[in-house]
Amino acid sequence: MKNTIKVERAKNNLTQQDLAEKVNVSRQTINSIEAGKYVPSTVLALKISRVFNVSLEEIFELEEKD
Repeated sequence: MKNTIKVERAKNNLTQQDLAEKVNVSRQTINSIEAGKYVPSTVLALKISRVFNVSLEEIFELEEKD
């Protein structure tokens, strides 16, 4: 699954730690999601999209292999 979390963080001037605190996870979790090593739960994905005030589909995209 692809994501644009890093881009959205840059647009909103947020660090991984800032985002992690807003969605109540560790910075390492945000790092793993950005790197494509971890697929977030539906609840976490919705929280992340809410922080950036964009739709889920604007942040997360399924790839062919998914």
